[in-house]
Amino acid sequence: MSEKTMNVFEIVQEQIRQGCETLGAEEAVYEILKQPKRFLQVNIPVRMDDGSVKVFDGYRSQHTDVLGPAKGGLRFHPIVDADEVKALSMWMTFKCAVVGLPYGGGKGAVCCNPKEMSPGEIERLARGFIRAVGNFIGPEVDIPAPDVYTNPQIMAWMVDEYSVLQQRNSFGVMTGKPLNIGGSLGRNTATGRGCVYTVREAAERIGLDLNNSTTVLQGFGNVGSFAGQFMQEEGSTLIAVREIDGAAYNPDGLDVNKLMEYRAEHGTVKGFPGSKDLSNDELMNLPCDILIPAALENQLTSRNAGGVKAKIVAEAANGPTTPEADRILHDKGILVIPDILSSAGGVTVSYFEWVQNLQHFYWTEQEVDERLERIIVDAFDSIYSMSKEHKVSMRNAAYLVAIDRVAQAMKARGWLG
Repeated sequence: MSEKTMNVFEIVQEQIRQGCETLGAEEAVYEILKQPKRFLQVNIPVRMDDGSVKVFDGYRSQHTDVLGPAKGGLRFHPIVDADEVKALSMWMTFKCAVVGLPYGGGKGAVCCNPKEMSPGEIERLARGFIRAVGNFIGPEVDIPAPDVYTNPQIMAWMVDEYSVLQQRNSFGVMTGKPLNIGGSLGRNTATGRGCVYTVREAAERIGLDLNNSTTVLQGFGNVGSFAGQFMQEEGSTLIAVREIDGAAYNPDGLDVNKLMEYRAEHGTVKGFPGSKDLSNDELMNLPCDILIPAALENQLTSRNAGGVKAKIVAEAANGPTTPEADRILHDKGILVIPDILSSAGGVTVSYFEWVQNLQHFYWTEQEVDERLERIIVDAFDSIYSMSKEHKVSMRNAAYLVAIDRVAQAMKARGWLG
């Protein structure tokens, strides 16, 4: 199937198939993993501020529970469909497995545009979603978390609604919550921090001095902004950032903290003093050492991958690189840190939050960051070693590690006969 017609669901199915073939896994492993175990679609009626009732489509996918309960984000976004949610839940399975978390993959979405909704409408939508899926989730079943256009406040409303349904507090049903109702220190920065840990390890392997390096970011939301901040702390110079509505490019460098302040005030990075705008392809093809896609799926394609000049591509977003683009980058000798590793910091600290909720004992931010670093570095080492052993890309190696762990659990539980 061509790149133009292949959707993200078919992409992840192909990644699973290739991994199973390389491992020589039983055919049943692929057959079990190629589809979510459960998928729910719901309609959510919401009373809008003008008195009308609008019905929103909602989804929740649970890929597998062989390693533990489903875990994954819940996004509010105007462009979302069932295949995308299924694919993202499948990527979450391997993201959890590759860092050794006792979870299967989950993902959810509501098709809406929160930028055009009032806080009251968003709250009613959030609570309506929980009423629709309340029997489908739980601390030992499926644990959602923030994703695109959702945040700790939305998680708090959802936790409250779920607790009302259960007639008892159940903080462990969601992660990414506010600190005062069971959230974890370090959760807000975790995905960006984890990404930078992987960049640091990759740079060491290829002999790149981060103190004399340049970084380009695509996406400057929670993940991208913190990744930029931590890269700056590592000594790298951020030269360009792009969001959906424009870019800020300065070859002499951008001050991340000032850029964050500018974006908070103006709602965009475009127009940042001393910078110029760039198209998306121009950004992707800038001369730099590290390229961090931190936005949405399918951003690096066969159209722009050939012009990528970075030495390291760290996928802080889910599925930002198409299979054809991945082959192009690999043939160019670019070290691609796959999303299931590079963006695993968020789910790792979500796991920490869940553990803290279950034991009612909370850790310091330093403890959280130290545990995160240890898990991400160990995972990078495993994948890098697998890559060298099998002479495959880091992405293929990550799937080999993850699928092997899932398959071993299937075998132990007697799923494979």
